[in-house]
This record gives sequence, structure tokens and C-alpha cells, in this order.
Amino acid sequence: MVMNIKKIKFLKYKKIKIKKMTRVKRGNVSRKRHKKVLKLSKGFRGAASVLFRVANQQSMKALRYAYRNRREKKRDFRQLWITRLNAAVRRYGLSYSEFIHDLKNREIKLNRKILAQLAICDPQAFTQLLLF
Repeated sequence: MVMNIKKIKFLKYKKIKIKKMTRVKRGNVSRKRHKKVLKLSKGFRGAASVLFRVANQQSMKALRYAYRNRREKKRDFRQLWITRLNAAVRRYGLSYSEFIHDLKNREIKLNRKILAQLAICDPQAFTQLLLF
């Protein structure tokens, strides 16, 4: 709200208080945010670890990649376990799908991670599992 000078003088003459907006100082808020982003982007190459705007973009992109890859990691490990199980089972003349089908029919509830570890670390126990 813009007041002209005559109106302000009149209000002062009548002793009416003029409400002023408080001054907002944001220096420490933006500095904290900048420091937080630059700390997150530590180790990035070039301007991405020094300049705030670039660092902000790159750290947001890195967080998106991290979110996506946490989900991808689960898929990759499951795929690895299945590959290892398939290789271990083919030595005995079975395919992976036949092996899993037999386990389900016999109600053996071991997950693929444990089965793959068993096939690598303890082949004798794994053969017992196949012959059971």
C-alpha cells in the first residue's frame, strides 16, 4: 500500500500509528540451504560440486538415480540368483523351472538367495536337496 507524503504527515499529526511491515532477512536461511546442497554434492566433478545451481541440479538427479537403482538392485540380484541356480541344477540334468516346480510340490520354502548360496557354499547339502 503506497501512501503519499501529505497523508503520512496527516496521520502523524493525528497521532495514528502506521503499521510498517517487518523486515525479512533471509541470509542465513539461504546460506544453510546452499551449504546443505553443496555438502550433498561433495565429490561431484567440476562445477557440480562448487556452484550452487549446478550442484542443486546434479544432486537432485543423483537422488533420482539412487531411488531408481535401489529398486533395480533387487531385480539384478534375483536375476543373479536364478542364473546361479540354473547353472547348479543343470549339472544334475534338470532345468531351473523344473527344480522350482519340484520344490513347490514338496513344500520346501527356501528362497532363491538361500538356494543359490547353498549351491555355491555347500554343494553336498544342495545335492541332498535335489535328491530329497
